[in-house]
Amino acid sequence: MKKRKISHLPASEIDAQYAKQAEQIASLEHQLDWLKRQVFGRKSEKLLSNTNEQTELFDKGGSATANADSIEIKSHRRKSNKELSGDEVNDTGLRFDDSVPQKIIELEAPELKGDKADQFEIIDYKEQVRLAQQPGSYVVLIYRKPVVRHKTKETVRTVPTPNTVLEGCYADVSVLAGIMVDKTVYHLPLYRQHQRMLDAGIKLSRATLTNWIQKSIELLTPIYQAQLEHILQSKILAMDEVPIKAGRKSKGKMKQTYYWPIYGEQDEIAFTWSQNRGFLHAKNQLTGFNGTLLTDCYAAYTKTVNQLNEQNQSVTHASCWAHCRRYFEKSLKMEPELAEYALLKITDLYQVEQHIRDKQLDEQSTLEYRQKHAEPVIEAFFNWAYEQRQRSELLPTNPISKALQYADERYHQLKVYLGDANVPIDTNHLERALRVIPMGRKNYLFCWSELGAEHMGVLQSLMVTCRLQGINPYHYLVDVLQRVSLHPAKDVIDLTPRVWKDKFKDRLLTSDLVD
Repeated sequence: MKKRKISHLPASEIDAQYAKQAEQIASLEHQLDWLKRQVFGRKSEKLLSNTNEQTELFDKGGSATANADSIEIKSHRRKSNKELSGDEVNDTGLRFDDSVPQKIIELEAPELKGDKADQFEIIDYKEQVRLAQQPGSYVVLIYRKPVVRHKTKETVRTVPTPNTVLEGCYADVSVLAGIMVDKTVYHLPLYRQHQRMLDAGIKLSRATLTNWIQKSIELLTPIYQAQLEHILQSKILAMDEVPIKAGRKSKGKMKQTYYWPIYGEQDEIAFTWSQNRGFLHAKNQLTGFNGTLLTDCYAAYTKTVNQLNEQNQSVTHASCWAHCRRYFEKSLKMEPELAEYALLKITDLYQVEQHIRDKQLDEQSTLEYRQKHAEPVIEAFFNWAYEQRQRSELLPTNPISKALQYADERYHQLKVYLGDANVPIDTNHLERALRVIPMGRKNYLFCWSELGAEHMGVLQSLMVTCRLQGINPYHYLVDVLQRVSLHPAKDVIDLTPRVWKDKFKDRLLTSDLVD
């Protein structure tokens, strides 16, 4: 590589170039450290009680073994084989409810056979349980329909077959629900499900599976739309965006599209889909919404809120403290003292929220406790942040400078939750709910078409909401797929998971597979 000579330059310019290179090196080292922590470090955002002591285990070459005279370690010892006879009445290691199929296997005692069998008798039974699995269990339902003839009129009638969810489809509702649950809840791509069917002796095309899912989701779409309408009636919404590749852009490349999940105040979520990350999608979705919008730092949300308020809507923009914290966490390497101070202050805020949850405070008590204990911490934090931003030695490229600027620019948004007890401190509840998208993306990588991505959003909206409402997604789909064609269209809200669990959970429609 050709080296640039700088010996002819003035000393001041040489020093400036060296300073610039040092800044670039520091920035690259910061990026490398952040990458290492992402790959090899802990993923939890909880602050360790003593970060320096924890890192010393890895940074120093000394032994990590503690002094045996100063530290007492309690022993954790398994029971020996002698203590486990193998014929315990109850196996406490396996827990299951009554919905799990059970098969009793009767074991014969060798003492009851042979010439001396009359010397023994059974006085009791002991049971031991084991967990077993049937690989790719499928059942073919054969309906034997009587053909009845009237003896006098000589008319012939065949008993009709029970209606199917999809007209002319030979798939039972249990199969349709199972395919969709495996796809969205357990992230099993269709090609793997198709292979599993082939291994189980079921021969059909993969296109058939795709067609079944598409038609089933079309039945569920009105339910999704009803759920989205109810979510937008909330006074507090959380919104985010997550990428998904869908549709062919060019040979070998897929289009980058986005889900925009919206989380309502009654634990419902809707994965709205858009072709891009522009603010217009958020604006169109939130038209008519009045309340508090909780988001991350993406500028599109600020623009959306501003334009909605210009249209005579009343939307308050709240920012997430977890995202603010991440900026300071990224600066730990270069500015450990400043970053740790900020992290400790933010930890104090989360301890306030933990106290509120532990004590199960009501709305008014929550508001008062936040204002008494959290507001002083926030004011001290922002006063400190302002003082640090006045320091001339902190370069704009320094990660701590970016963290301080991020917090300062969102002073009002970060304080919104202090005035409303129902506003969460962060968007972590939304981020937990939307994890199904990146988790699924690791398995199926992309959606073949834009319509497929939109359909996936519809189905995930219902499946994730089922989890949030404590509903078994499979039982929900089996029931709703059979009920949707019979239910009045004006009452479609009844079939959303939130309402369904109160109206229909105790009287489920089941498959003919169930006895």
